[in-house]
Amino acid sequence: MGIVVGRKRRYSCSSNPLHVITFSLTILLLLQRAVAESSVLNLTRHRQVSSLRLERISKHLDKINKAPVLTIESPDGDLIDCVHTRKQPAFDHPLLKNHKIQKVPTEMPKGILMKKEEEGGNVKEENIGEAWQMWHRNGTRCPTGTVPIRRSTVDDVLRAKSLYDFGKKPPRIPLISRRNDSPDVLSDNGHEHAIAYTTGSSQEMYGAKASINVWDPSIQVMNEFSLSQIWILSGSFDGPDLNSIEAGWQVSPELYGDSRPRLFTYWTRDSYRSTGCYNLLCAGFIQTSSRIAIGAAISPVSSYAGNQYDITILIWKDPKVGNWWMSFGEGTLVGYWPAELFTNLADHATMVEWGGEVVNSRASGDHTSTQMGSGHFAEDGFGKASYFRNLEIVDVDNSLSSVQSISTLAENTNCYDIQSSYSNEWGTYFYYGGPGKNPQCP
Repeated sequence: MGIVVGRKRRYSCSSNPLHVITFSLTILLLLQRAVAESSVLNLTRHRQVSSLRLERISKHLDKINKAPVLTIESPDGDLIDCVHTRKQPAFDHPLLKNHKIQKVPTEMPKGILMKKEEEGGNVKEENIGEAWQMWHRNGTRCPTGTVPIRRSTVDDVLRAKSLYDFGKKPPRIPLISRRNDSPDVLSDNGHEHAIAYTTGSSQEMYGAKASINVWDPSIQVMNEFSLSQIWILSGSFDGPDLNSIEAGWQVSPELYGDSRPRLFTYWTRDSYRSTGCYNLLCAGFIQTSSRIAIGAAISPVSSYAGNQYDITILIWKDPKVGNWWMSFGEGTLVGYWPAELFTNLADHATMVEWGGEVVNSRASGDHTSTQMGSGHFAEDGFGKASYFRNLEIVDVDNSLSSVQSISTLAENTNCYDIQSSYSNEWGTYFYYGGPGKNPQCP
């Protein structure tokens, strides 16, 4: 792929012959797990589950795991199903029954070229490489006319609070004292942030872009996560009509059963109450790429004072059709959120956010030690702290431009913080993150 070689500690187990000879989902989920990850899986492995619940879970999995044309085994234990494009979960949505697939956008944002799927990543500058996905190392690709979908398992569902909650974020509870032009924050129900956001309530935006440094932050307990993402928002933060489109990377033992950073997407049109989900775990997002698997592990990842890797994500609204497209890397199309899914975002976005989020469940009574970004504070800088670089927005003319005015927010700077700046090479950028629990963050 033309990228610099990163840390290799994850790769040493990939030659285990058990990956070739076994098809048991139970064995696949146990292989290549660290001791901490195994303890997470044990929460679901050994508890009693009623036959009625297992039957309901099985029916749900039959619905979202579509019949594959080909199945690819990833070195990390994932099964990637190559599903016919028209058979993917999106078309179970009642609003998309007669939807005609848009194979490519009518326009890319000005200055962006569409990349053919067979083109790989490349080195963007010294000591920075483009991260792709672990399942690519298998060497097998999905056939033309199919899309790669990470297969969900019974254990994936059992780790969730309930079948209804599987693949969903909790409803948002905004801060009572939040200003009207500040972002949607969740610190009063256990979520903490270090984010940058656009300012000006009257601004109309039609997309956003950034390159996001990829790390593998440690997670203290199973039901916590750490993510770094872009939010495209429109609607009321205090009401039931918030529309959100989201993409980035996350580490979520509850959702995926391990502690690897994974590419993810999310959407909602009712403030996370009943619509939307992660990745392709419900009907909605339409995937067009046969190369990128949403929910699959990103590889390689950055190392402290070593090689740095990032992913570039661009989300924009097709100016003629109205669908919200997503590209990965330098112009590789992933797919789109159909315009039919949204109310407020059927027109434009009113705010964009970039940054990190963690769940602080205070499981031991203290602040969580779940890390954000690299687990280091912003002031540590390049190679040590995680970054977002080249923050851009798409305007009404479908043109990308560097964000000129952003505000930053971190609820508890003793736990996680953020520092923004500007340079000719990185445009508007920021470092962010932190270790969570420490002497100043008890």
